[in-house]
Amino acid sequence: MYRHSDSWMEHIQILKVLVEMFLPHMNHLTLEQNFFSPVLPKTVKLFDDMMYELTSQARGLSSQNLEIQTTLRNILETMVQLLGALTGCVQHICATQESIILENIHSLPSSVLHVIKSTFVHCKNSESVYSGRLHLVSDLLQALFKEAYSLQKQLMELLDMVSMDPLVDENVDILNMVTVIHSLLEICSVISSMDHAFHANTWKFIIKQSLKHQSVIKSQLKHKEIITSLCEDILLSFHSCVQLAEQMTESDAQDNADYRLFQKTLKLCRFFANSLLHYTKEFLPFLSDSCCTLHQLYLQIHSKFPPSLYAVRISKAQQEEIAGAFLLTLDPLITQLLTFQPFVQVVLDSRLELPCELQFPQCLLLVVIMDKLPAQPEDVQTLWCTESQASETTTRVSLLRAIFYSFEQCSGELSLPVHLQGVRSQGQAEGAITLYQHVCVHLCAFIASFHPSLFPELDAALLNAVLSASMITSLLAVDAWCFVARYGSAELCAHHVTIVAHLIKSCPGECYQLTNLSILFRRLFFFMAPPQQVEFIQKFPPKEAENLPLWQCISFQALPAELRKQTAHEVSGVGTAQCKKWLRGTRTLGELESLNTVLSALLAVCQSATEALDIGQQTAVVEVGSQLWSFLNVKLVTGQPYVQQTFNLLLPLLGFFIQTLDPQLICQVVTLQTSLLRLEPPDHVRLAVLDFVSSLGKLFIPQAIQDKILPNLSSIFALLLTDRNWLLEQHTLEAFTQFAEGTNHEEIVPQCLSSEETKNKVVSFLEKTGFVDETAAARVERVKQERGVFWEPFAKVTAEAAKWSSSQVQILGVDLHTTREAVLWQHPTYKETKEDWQQMFAQGQSSSPKGKKKTTSLTLCKKSPSRAPPGGRVQVSAAGSSRGPGGTGVAAPEVSCSRLASHENGGPPGED
Repeated sequence: MYRHSDSWMEHIQILKVLVEMFLPHMNHLTLEQNFFSPVLPKTVKLFDDMMYELTSQARGLSSQNLEIQTTLRNILETMVQLLGALTGCVQHICATQESIILENIHSLPSSVLHVIKSTFVHCKNSESVYSGRLHLVSDLLQALFKEAYSLQKQLMELLDMVSMDPLVDENVDILNMVTVIHSLLEICSVISSMDHAFHANTWKFIIKQSLKHQSVIKSQLKHKEIITSLCEDILLSFHSCVQLAEQMTESDAQDNADYRLFQKTLKLCRFFANSLLHYTKEFLPFLSDSCCTLHQLYLQIHSKFPPSLYAVRISKAQQEEIAGAFLLTLDPLITQLLTFQPFVQVVLDSRLELPCELQFPQCLLLVVIMDKLPAQPEDVQTLWCTESQASETTTRVSLLRAIFYSFEQCSGELSLPVHLQGVRSQGQAEGAITLYQHVCVHLCAFIASFHPSLFPELDAALLNAVLSASMITSLLAVDAWCFVARYGSAELCAHHVTIVAHLIKSCPGECYQLTNLSILFRRLFFFMAPPQQVEFIQKFPPKEAENLPLWQCISFQALPAELRKQTAHEVSGVGTAQCKKWLRGTRTLGELESLNTVLSALLAVCQSATEALDIGQQTAVVEVGSQLWSFLNVKLVTGQPYVQQTFNLLLPLLGFFIQTLDPQLICQVVTLQTSLLRLEPPDHVRLAVLDFVSSLGKLFIPQAIQDKILPNLSSIFALLLTDRNWLLEQHTLEAFTQFAEGTNHEEIVPQCLSSEETKNKVVSFLEKTGFVDETAAARVERVKQERGVFWEPFAKVTAEAAKWSSSQVQILGVDLHTTREAVLWQHPTYKETKEDWQQMFAQGQSSSPKGKKKTTSLTLCKKSPSRAPPGGRVQVSAAGSSRGPGGTGVAAPEVSCSRLASHENGGPPGED
């Protein structure tokens, strides 16, 4: 009778009779065969027919067309009754006292879920389906939604009671349960924006059932779909949370309703995060193809959260709430994934190309991974810290290389700079620190706990980063290398200095790689103990001209007083002798490169050891400087790069002895500078001019030559103060201020200010007010745009650098990349040192080797006023000792992070 009925209402009435009168008296073991299989397919078809009719007729709905209005309302009422009948079926099964086997009711869940999904989809799309006439049927749609809600709730209760029959064909039973879970997953995607509580409860049920039947369905579940859907819901909830926080920040007033909604949404974020953690933990071996999704989830979240440049403005209080309730909950996800090789491959993939907004989150992720690795076994650390090539197209870089690469992509965040929260070793919150400080501190802490077997990887990564075309990346690597030198043995530090010295001497000519190595060499030299410094002097005697390329890089302040005096005398002697040799020779341009090296070494002596030179030596330097200057003219300086370098070196060299220079020579220098500036020479030439003219403020110019010097001097400052290069502009303002404060010739100061704009610029500089009134938001936008402008040419330089470092550099007759272990770490003290490190830094606890004084903690990001070098660069210090394990009486090591200073200016020994 039921099968052959044609009336919808008649169908429903018959179904209700079957459910109410016959179903209670049927054997539950035969329900599937005798009731569900024959009845439910017809019911589903009936519902689909009604839904099709409803959707087709809905567009004609209007308040004037009563016929369609009545028809649609009748269909909706019939559908409500159909859902009620299905609810009765489910309730009856739930009420039975017998054990429920899925195979005995397998048609019921699939049919009910189909109807529920169709209902929710219709309700979700009702605004567009009913074309603005929704109010005419809204009461029945609401009733339909409630009935579907009740039906799903009842079905989930039933499914929670269901077990799987081990005697039934395993594949069929598993397929039935998997179908149920994926049907609920589809419903989740429909109701995500309709009812948050219901959505969360559905997800809770999906996770619960997946875990309940994990042993039999784990291989059949579509894990990628589940993870993708869960991650999408996490992002959706997080974006809603951030938007609410932004609205509260913009409105300023704390609206209780908005805040309650914010907290509710944040709680939902936390729930989804916990669900993801639980699912990932249990099904990790099956998530190989979900690693990219999980990786993107982390990046997307942190790209929309401060301090990202692409985050919205949120109050500090809301930031702390989101971080504490949501981000901390998500943090264990990374710990779970650390041991999973597919995740490692995704994060460290050499082909990984991320948009600008995800570069900063990637850097943060790598730092988080770096922090977690010391607690992992050696094989996990090796997995992350070594390179691997899975195939011809798939290559995995090491974690350290990835960090340096990711770091250099964050130019906007570094230049702004963005700030992150620092943490003391006791866990107490500290003031905000820059991204540079954040990465540097965590990198040094990671190096401190590095497994000895991975030292060659550390060596390779540091050397590649030092040779980087990115200055800030190179400086980060130099800081890290200095940390290594500081806490290695004195012998190992000396070995590093020797190796870098050979690298410098092997460089074919001037290049940025040589500059980077020179900075590293200069700083490492400060960490050498006096006995090793003596050995270095014996190995690379300063009295030999071939070693001047090394001594030009050294700050003589790194040497004890006696050694400083000895080496300064020797460099000065050989330097002046080489200059005289050039003056007596053919004086060709080809010989200028070696002459410039000599002048650079003499300049290094004057900058850091002038007091070590006697009057005769100072006079000799001035004499050769004066003679060399006589060969310079405008045409040579403008047309020859090597001559420009000579010009740039002679100016500061003569500036050191400005009080003793012949007035006529000063007049010649200023005249040449004036003529040169009118021809718009390169920026580095103009910077050299600035250094010299600022030193003239200390000089009283004789009356006889004032008419020749002062007009030219005012002309030089006038030209440079109008320069549009921002770097030159800043240096010019500094130089002019220094000159104006020290000069005895105040009358020329107004003559340097050639326009009202220049006067305002100087006044703003003196008052420390900005020239441009730029809002914080405008500055962020400018930095984001600048990144795109600057990155393209830098990328080309980086590509050339990769070729240079990988295939061109042959040092000491060996390839650094194939014998890197032999280059740095195969040293007589290496074995002992790496064992010392493991004792010293295990679990963040530091101890000195061989019975020396033990230390108890590694203090990160803590400022050390007593050891802060000039400029406050990122530094490493140890109380009571000038060295780490190689010294005596080592106290708790301390990494001090203040602003990065110029690494070309060395401080006194032990303060670098």
